[in-house]
Amino acid sequence: MTEDELLLREAEKIAHAVGRMFPGLCEVVLHDLRDPDHAVRAIEGALSGRAVGDPATELGLARIADAGFPDVLQNYPNRFPDGRQAKSTSIGIRNSGGEYVAALCLNLDVSLLGAAAHALTRLAGTDGPAPLAESLHARTGDELRALVEDYAADRGHTPRSLAAAAKKDVVRLAKERGFLELKNAVPALTDLLGISRATVYNYLR
Repeated sequence: MTEDELLLREAEKIAHAVGRMFPGLCEVVLHDLRDPDHAVRAIEGALSGRAVGDPATELGLARIADAGFPDVLQNYPNRFPDGRQAKSTSIGIRNSGGEYVAALCLNLDVSLLGAAAHALTRLAGTDGPAPLAESLHARTGDELRALVEDYAADRGHTPRSLAAAAKKDVVRLAKERGFLELKNAVPALTDLLGISRATVYNYLR
């Protein structure tokens, strides 16, 4: 067996294995560039309608004509005969003399993926923002304490040294953010702010 035949035999294994991994989605074609009129040596997942023995494409002919043609053309746009969009990659295979012997080409049908991407974009889409910020996790007593302490620290105070108006504001802020749904939230506020329960309820009116 010649070196060229060995290369083609091994590449044929790859063509079938890769094509069978993506049935109905990816066409894998092995071209024998030594015989451009009957270049298709193997094809798996024939999405283009081609068959073994069909001629080389323009890309294959360009490789045959120019030894300096790029070894790999990656992810270039293409189109199947029926109009479906494709993404293609073409890999040239050289022998030890540097001559192109074969090309392994992958043609991915992206028409289905495009439709799926459009559907996912619509599914992930949202309308306008809610009128207030919403957190989807359960509030905790530690978070309530942090809210009050941060509010006071931002104003250069401890929670208990805040003015009455500021204490009223932070109580209402705690309510807006859902902390008043916590068990023992009111006792926690009375302890943090140094006010009575009656005062907390008065602030909430």
